[in-house]
Amino acid sequence: MTKQVQQLDRVIIRFAGDSGDGMQLTGDRFTQETAAFGNDLSTLPNFPAEIRAPAGTLPGVSSFQLHFADHDILTPGDAPNVLVAMNPAALKANLGDLPRGADLIVNTDEFTKRNLAKVGYETNPVEDDSLAEYRVHALPLTSMTVTALTDFEISKKDAERAKNMFALGLLSWLYHRPTEGTISFLEKKFASKPEIMKANIAAFQAGWSYGETTEAFSVQYEIKPAEHAPGLYRNITGNLALAYGLVAAGVQSGLPIFLGSYPITPASDILHEISKHKRFGVRTFQAEDEIAAVGAALGASFGGSLGVTTTSGPGIALKSETIALGVATELPLLVIDVQRAGPSTGMPTKTEQADLLQAMFGRNGEAPVPVVAPQSPSDCFNAALEAARIAVKYRTPVILLSDGYLANGSEPWRLPDVASLPKIEPNFATPPSPEDGEFQPFQRDPDTLARPWAVPGTEGLEHRIGGLEKADGSGNISYDPANHDRMTRLRQAKVDGIANDIAPLAVDDPSGKARVLVLGWGGTYGAISAGVRRVRAAGQHVAQAHLRHLNPFPANLPEVLRSYDKVVVPEINLGQLALLLRGRYLVDVIGYNQVRGLPFKAEELQGVIQDVIDSE
Repeated sequence: MTKQVQQLDRVIIRFAGDSGDGMQLTGDRFTQETAAFGNDLSTLPNFPAEIRAPAGTLPGVSSFQLHFADHDILTPGDAPNVLVAMNPAALKANLGDLPRGADLIVNTDEFTKRNLAKVGYETNPVEDDSLAEYRVHALPLTSMTVTALTDFEISKKDAERAKNMFALGLLSWLYHRPTEGTISFLEKKFASKPEIMKANIAAFQAGWSYGETTEAFSVQYEIKPAEHAPGLYRNITGNLALAYGLVAAGVQSGLPIFLGSYPITPASDILHEISKHKRFGVRTFQAEDEIAAVGAALGASFGGSLGVTTTSGPGIALKSETIALGVATELPLLVIDVQRAGPSTGMPTKTEQADLLQAMFGRNGEAPVPVVAPQSPSDCFNAALEAARIAVKYRTPVILLSDGYLANGSEPWRLPDVASLPKIEPNFATPPSPEDGEFQPFQRDPDTLARPWAVPGTEGLEHRIGGLEKADGSGNISYDPANHDRMTRLRQAKVDGIANDIAPLAVDDPSGKARVLVLGWGGTYGAISAGVRRVRAAGQHVAQAHLRHLNPFPANLPEVLRSYDKVVVPEINLGQLALLLRGRYLVDVIGYNQVRGLPFKAEELQGVIQDVIDSE
């Protein structure tokens, strides 16, 4: 039957179901096809911390939100235009986010009395008119999938499991998504189980055909590709981009990469990915705990490799002593912290950016380390390269603060020209000539204050190493008060001096008339930028800046802060950057803080910014 095709400029879809319903796979496949089609996109996976929460319960709900458009977008979207709810728990957990008039696709097969009672529904919301303000498509997705697969030699349970592919096929038809990539994916995924592979492909095609033939959907939607700068693109998550950035750092420095890691959500994917790239001189070590992981990484740096360790907030706490040892020994070390909601175990699968103060001060003694933060999933690649550059050049541990939203979220990434990537020069120490005398392991470079990186086993470069205080120059153990004061100040000055080696803070103030500056860091970039766009579209003037380097701050930050009457700092913590800015620059910044385990919405930041402008 002939269907009307309606043009849209953007759509936000959320797939939601039980953690065993394959919603993350469904969302990922829809995302991959959307990326291949050429739309701009941003995603927000949201899943429970429990490996297998009780089926049909609210704690077990898993969702995947995708925002795609024919123009540049910055966030996964504030609210879905379409919600696919595979059971009552998914409906109840997500209905509050659904705006009036949105499309609601419900799998009615799961709306049994037992499943309704599990989540507190006394009556079936699909039948009692409580969903009247939405465009409800009540479909028996499970039974339609089973019917479509009756000719396949698989169990009924396996047939029911394919309902997510039926739903994916239906949504792919509804929004004109390509199908070839998903079919190829299923062929590879189930290559060892040909009957399961054929059944999943059939379920996917049955969902597509249902959309094509049913009267339940009279309109098909089309979102044209977005305009992108010329180049080769792929969809990428933050963790994958970080892994690629670490590999690139090894190539650009000529150093072997050694990753010592202990698996922890949401950082584990970096370890999984890095382990695939041994052909680039990468070595991975899954340690028995966080302390062993960072100890091995620091030892690798001592041996002439670029040591890296990946973790989340609880792991940073355990690694703090060894990070301080890296400060004392002045060796390069990359510490990747993919932040999650705390304290303690907290909410392991939810995002937060509350480890900033721990990264700045979470060590004994005066132990300064540079801190770098990416602003988007694809920017994790660049941030990894920058952190590696600083660590190698200045002989210091560097903490990179990603977060759960960036790690699991995805966006299009234009593959860089490898020839254009910055070179990182290790500049290993060489044995001194006889006239130079004995090797001085803590004789500093006059420009960077970095000490020599002496590979052990090199004749003429024998030196003392360890956590005890070193004598300036010789590196001998020293308890002299004046020497300790000098070495402490030198280590601090080395980190402070990095401010002269990073780009000035760029301010986006197109009108030049703004009196309010919105300053952010890390994964809040997209929501802040989207909120600023909305305020400007309403005719208001507002400036925006985003910090990549958090220690040291860019040299021009004081000047930027003094240029505006009011500075708003949105953070997914209780005001950690705001505290640093107030203490260091005596600027009475206005903090906006939420710790819900979710990224900010553009609409709420628009309101915050507008309120501050109105108060002017």
